[in-house]
Amino acid sequence: MEIKITDKITQGMYVLTTAGNGCIVDAVAQVSGGDEPLIAVAVMKKNYTNELMHQNDTFALSVLGKDVDGNVIKTFGFNSGRDINKFEQVDMQDAAGVKVVPNTIGHMVCKKVDMIENDTHTLFIGKVIEGAVFDDSEPLSYGYYREHKNDLLKVKTAGGKTAWICTVCGYIYYGEEVPDDYLCPICGVDKTLFKKM
Repeated sequence: MEIKITDKITQGMYVLTTAGNGCIVDAVAQVSGGDEPLIAVAVMKKNYTNELMHQNDTFALSVLGKDVDGNVIKTFGFNSGRDINKFEQVDMQDAAGVKVVPNTIGHMVCKKVDMIENDTHTLFIGKVIEGAVFDDSEPLSYGYYREHKNDLLKVKTAGGKTAWICTVCGYIYYGEEVPDDYLCPICGVDKTLFKKM
């Protein structure tokens, strides 16, 4: 079987948040209509966010656009909430008691109503209790992300300074050289895993 055929399923990209953490997800679907539509989101079981989703009754999905700040993807997609507080790395705001990412297309806050377990993921189903649209720009699809990943995550230097990027978590150090005893403040790796940009 050609398992790579699943790469052709392209969906939007979102920041899923609940109390204490969040992660990037792409398996999101509206599964009912009406005044309080149901939204389903699949979350990998090994993700810390999955553990917190089991403990909490509400969650939010921030809809990412094509102009998303690369730091949002790096923070929520390349780090574990077991290691860092992602909410301290990205500007966040509150919506119905849940953290959401501002400067996105919008967000929806859901009250969890059901869960379905499978081998690798949990499918969480929630009823939309609040939603907001901030602009009508084009949503970021997973297919577009894969095709334009390097541009979306490109390091933007400040004031002509040399930027060194951690190849593990994406943290950026500014300076002509990375000090010999320097450790990444996010993931703890040494200077040998930093790449000059």
